[in-house]
Amino acid sequence: MGIKDAKWITTAYELGDIAPVFCRGFKAAQAVERAELQITALGVYEARLNGKRVGDFVMAPGWTSYKHRLQYQIYDVTDLLGGTNELRVTVGRGWFRSPIPGWLNTEDKKNRNEQPCGLLAELTIRYADGSEERIMTDESWSFGESAVRFSEIYDGETFDARFVTGEWQPAVLLDWSKDILIEQEGEDLCEQERLTAQKVFRTPRGELMVDFGQEVTGYVEFTVDAKAGDTVYFNHAEVLDAEGNFYNENYRSAKAKVRYICRDGKQTWHPGLTFFGFRYIHLIEWPGEAGPEDFTAIAVYSDMHRTGYLRSGDETLNRLFSNIVWGQRGNFLDVPTDCPQRDERLGWTGDAQVFAKTASYFYDVEKFFRKWLHDLAADQRESGEVGEVIPDLMPDGPGSAAWGDAATIIPWQMYQTYGNIRVLQDQFDSMKKWVNYITSATTTPDLWTGHFHFADWLGLDAPSGSYKGSTREDFIATAFYARSTELVIKAGKVLGEDVQAYEALYAKIISAFRKAFPDYRTQTEHVLAVHFCLAEDLQQTADDLAALVRKDGVQLRTGFVGTPYLLHVLSHYGHSDLAWDLLLRREYPGWLYPISKGATTIWEHWDGIREDGSFWSKDMNSFNHYAYGAVADWVFEQAAGIYHDEVHPGFTELIYEPHPDARIGWLAARLESRQGLIVGSWLCEEDQVRYELTTPVPALIRIGGAEKRVGPGHYVFRDTGDITRIE
Repeated sequence: MGIKDAKWITTAYELGDIAPVFCRGFKAAQAVERAELQITALGVYEARLNGKRVGDFVMAPGWTSYKHRLQYQIYDVTDLLGGTNELRVTVGRGWFRSPIPGWLNTEDKKNRNEQPCGLLAELTIRYADGSEERIMTDESWSFGESAVRFSEIYDGETFDARFVTGEWQPAVLLDWSKDILIEQEGEDLCEQERLTAQKVFRTPRGELMVDFGQEVTGYVEFTVDAKAGDTVYFNHAEVLDAEGNFYNENYRSAKAKVRYICRDGKQTWHPGLTFFGFRYIHLIEWPGEAGPEDFTAIAVYSDMHRTGYLRSGDETLNRLFSNIVWGQRGNFLDVPTDCPQRDERLGWTGDAQVFAKTASYFYDVEKFFRKWLHDLAADQRESGEVGEVIPDLMPDGPGSAAWGDAATIIPWQMYQTYGNIRVLQDQFDSMKKWVNYITSATTTPDLWTGHFHFADWLGLDAPSGSYKGSTREDFIATAFYARSTELVIKAGKVLGEDVQAYEALYAKIISAFRKAFPDYRTQTEHVLAVHFCLAEDLQQTADDLAALVRKDGVQLRTGFVGTPYLLHVLSHYGHSDLAWDLLLRREYPGWLYPISKGATTIWEHWDGIREDGSFWSKDMNSFNHYAYGAVADWVFEQAAGIYHDEVHPGFTELIYEPHPDARIGWLAARLESRQGLIVGSWLCEEDQVRYELTTPVPALIRIGGAEKRVGPGHYVFRDTGDITRIE
C-alpha cells in the first residue's frame, strides 16, 4: 500500500503557460485518528487541503535525476481535515518542464520542455474505529486553470489574484513510470531567513528600486493595498551599474520577472513555484506609494543544520565569512548549483567538489550530498563518464577532470567529515567506474590525455581571450586521475574491498606523471603536485610555489582547480605568512576586494566589478558563485587549526595546530562535529599568543614546533608551551 497504488493523472489538453490545478472533494466518514498524504509531481507542486497549505516544503518534490529517481513527500494532514474536504494541487513547470539550460538548443532540452505535467498522490485516512479510507489520484479527479498564469524557473511567475477556477474537467490518466519513485531522500526545501527591505529609492534614471542589503536566493513577499486589476510588476538584480542604475544583463536570457494582478483591498503574496537570485528588485509597476515595510526577501534553501562559525578581529574578514555562508545558502537548493540567478542554475560538478569540504564545516550536508551523489551515480554514463552537471541536463557534453572527480572526492570528504561509512558503500561502484572510464578513455596509458577539459577554469594566468588558465590540461587531468585512483584505494580499504589492481594502477600513474611533467610552470601546477603528493620533493616544490607567488607580486594566479588548495599548500609547508598575505589582500585579485565593491556573496570573477565600476562581462558574471568560498576550509583547518587526519574520520581525534596572524588580532572557530562541539581560538597579545581550545575528543596540540597529547577538555595556554587545563 502507498503512493504506487495511485495512478498518474494529467490534464486532458495542454494549458500552455497556465499552471493546472487538480482537485478532489471528499467527506470524512467519522472521527479521524490520523491522515497522511503521499504526493509527488512531474513539475513542482503546491498542495492545499481546505484552503490551507500542506507542509512547508518549497519547490516540491525537489530536483533529482528525473529519468531514474523522483522523490515523493509524506505529510501528516490530520489537523487540516474537516467533515467536508477539498484537496487542491497546483503543478508548475519547475525544473522538470522548464527550458534548462537556457543557452542550449538541443533535442534533449526540447523533449524535456515538452514533457507533460503529472500528479500522483494518495491520501490515507485512519478513522477512530480502526478502519481506513484511501483517496488516490485517478479519473475521479478534476483539473482546471489556476491563478498561476505563468511559472517557470528562469523567467518568473505571473499570478492573477482575481482569478477563480470556474470550469473543472475530468483529469486523464498518464502513462508514466512509478518505478522511479523514492521516498524523500534529501533535505526539505524550506523558507529560511526573512529580510525586510533596507530602503526604497530612485536611481539616476528614475527607476523605483528596492534594496534588501543582502543577496539571497528565494523570492520577494510584498503587501499592497490596491484595486482589482492593479498590477505589481518587477524584475530582479544582483548589483547596480556604475551610475547606480538597475542592471541585470548578467542574467542573460533569464527574464526573472514577477507580475501580480491585484484583487480589491490589502493583500500579501509571494511566488510559490519558482525562485530568483537577487539583492534588488526594480518596481516597473506598483500601485500607490512603496515603502521598505512593504517588502520582505525570503531566503529559500535546503533545510540544513548550521554547524560551523568563524569570527575574527577584522570586520572585512568577517564579511567574507558571511559572504561564503550566504553563497552556500543561495546555491544549496536541493542541488549544489553554480549560481541562482541567470539562465543556468545547474549542478556543476566542479564547483561542488571544490566547495564540499567548506560546505561540510558550515552546515551538516551529509544528507544533502548523499542524495545528490545518488543522482550522480544514476546519471553516470554507461562508460563511467560523469557529466559536467548533475542532474545531467547536458548528456551530449563531455566530462572533465576536476569536474567528474566529484564522483570520488565528495564521497571521501563526506566520510572524512562525518565518519559514516554508508556514503562510501553507496558510491564505491560509481567511484570505480569513474577511474575505469579514465583508464579506458585516455590516449596515453597511465596519463589522461586526448580529452576535453575545463582545465584551471578562470585561472588568472589564462592566455588572452581564454577562460582556461595556463596550466597544462594533461597535467591537471593526470593529477586528478591519480587523486581519484588514490581515493578508490582508500575507500576500498575502509570497506574491506580488494583494491590491488588500483594500487598497481596508482603506482604507474605516479611514475608516468613524474616522467611526463618533470617541471612545474604555474602556481596551479605547483599546488597540485604538492597537494596530491605527486612531486618527488614536496617541500622544495612548496618552496618554489612560495617564490613564484612572491614573483607574481604576492598575488594568486590560480583558477577553479588551484585556488582551493593554494593556501593549504603554503601553510602546510611553512609559508603561513604568505597564505595570510593572500587572504588579507584587499586589492584585486583577492578575497577581500569584492567586499570593497559591496559584495554580500562570493563572485564568479575576482573583478566581477572593476575598480572603475565597469563589469567583467555580461556573458558570464555571476555575483553569487560559491566556488572561491572554499578558502573557508583553510581558515578552519590551518588558520584556526582545527582538523583531523584521515585515519580518524568524523573528528574522533583532533589535531589542533593554529597559524595566528597579528594583523587580524584574534580568530575563533566553532565546529559542531559528530563527536560534540569543538571550539578553537587565538588572541595576539603584545609579545605572545593566547590560545583556547575546547575538545570533546583526544587531541594532539602542535604549537611552535612543540607537541602535546591531551584528553577531552577545555584548555587555555600561550605559545610559551605551557598548557593549563581548565576543568
